[in-house]
Amino acid sequence: MLTEIAQRTRLAAQHLASLSAEAKNTAIESVAKSLESHADEIVAANVADCQAAEGKIGSALYARLKLDTTKLKGAIVGVRDVAKLADPVGQIQIHRELDTGLIMHRVSCPVGVLGVIFEARPDAVIQIASLAIKSGNGVILKGGREAIESCTVLVKAIKAGLAQSEVNPDVIQILTTRSETTELLKLDRYVDLIIPRGSNEFVKYVQDNTRIPVLGHADGICHLYIDSEADLDQAIAITIDAKTQYPAACNAIETLLVHQSIAVEFLPLIISQLQANRVEIRLDELGHQILDHQMNLTVDLAIATDWSTEYSDLILSIKVVPDFESAITHINTYGSRHTDSIVTNNLTTAKIFIDRVDAANVFHNCSTRFSDGFRYGFGAEVGISTQKMPPRGPVGLEGLVTYKYQIRGDGHIAATYTGDNAKPFTHRDL
Repeated sequence: MLTEIAQRTRLAAQHLASLSAEAKNTAIESVAKSLESHADEIVAANVADCQAAEGKIGSALYARLKLDTTKLKGAIVGVRDVAKLADPVGQIQIHRELDTGLIMHRVSCPVGVLGVIFEARPDAVIQIASLAIKSGNGVILKGGREAIESCTVLVKAIKAGLAQSEVNPDVIQILTTRSETTELLKLDRYVDLIIPRGSNEFVKYVQDNTRIPVLGHADGICHLYIDSEADLDQAIAITIDAKTQYPAACNAIETLLVHQSIAVEFLPLIISQLQANRVEIRLDELGHQILDHQMNLTVDLAIATDWSTEYSDLILSIKVVPDFESAITHINTYGSRHTDSIVTNNLTTAKIFIDRVDAANVFHNCSTRFSDGFRYGFGAEVGISTQKMPPRGPVGLEGLVTYKYQIRGDGHIAATYTGDNAKPFTHRDL
């Protein structure tokens, strides 16, 4: 059964790959209108999912599950933003004459069929569907059981929109049972790329159980380093935003590093502000020694495992570092190559930090929460990749296309260019 679904998706994707940018944009607008017309049904389905999941899943997962009217409207805005982006398909990357009348092009083209598996996050269905259509790819979606009603209604609405366009609705498929996840990971003949979105355990499971290339990240252990030359008011505002604005997000900070020279002044300020925002603090021994001479602030002692833990909650570990080098060493030792940021007024220090921190996203004087496809102007994202080879960071349209080489000749044969009297290639870029 799943093999048949994958076959239909692949055929529909092959047709989609040859459609014009105008046809794809029209289809995306049709999807946006369909989502708007199905809004009440979508929100109602999500309420049912949330009620069924209440008390059964963690707070971070519950936050990702919720899709209210405001969040849905924002997601639909993202759909229309994708339509405004340049078509990534059919872009000529290399245009070269090999010889007179023998012309080579390297041209961007869709990956093919995507398999996207995610926990909660029903809004991911909307983002991924719009990006898949724009990039000419088919997509098989598998949401978590906690979001089954939401995802089913969303895909129904998306298919209804596509039915009013030139795009075959079979390019978007939804799976609903857990057994289908394992089966999907085995479909290397029909699925070209797996994109998992969820907990680190979940992503690692996917990576370990498929031969299909996997795009994603296992952990979101992000850091904010407050340098000795930081503006402390700015540092406080950035810290609060990076931890509390959406603590369940993978780009929320899990560890705050503070330069020892400012710790006496900064720690009481930031800890009191964090506690006012209901953040549980886990502070290292040096930090405790500093606090003993300060305000009466009660915080837990950090242990070794805190530095490698993704809390995805209102919990923050804080470490006092003796110098700038120690901050970089700590980040490159315990970080997950996702997003790290520095607060400093020293531009040279900031440049060294950005150059040497090994992460897909490295920031200066701003919150880690900006590492997001929508905020980068990608319209939406299918996920974030922390691997070294591209695509890296938030993955939008550019991560969903590959390329092919096309050569057009006029009866040319390879034998002409071999042997004692071999004709030379011109290799002239056009």
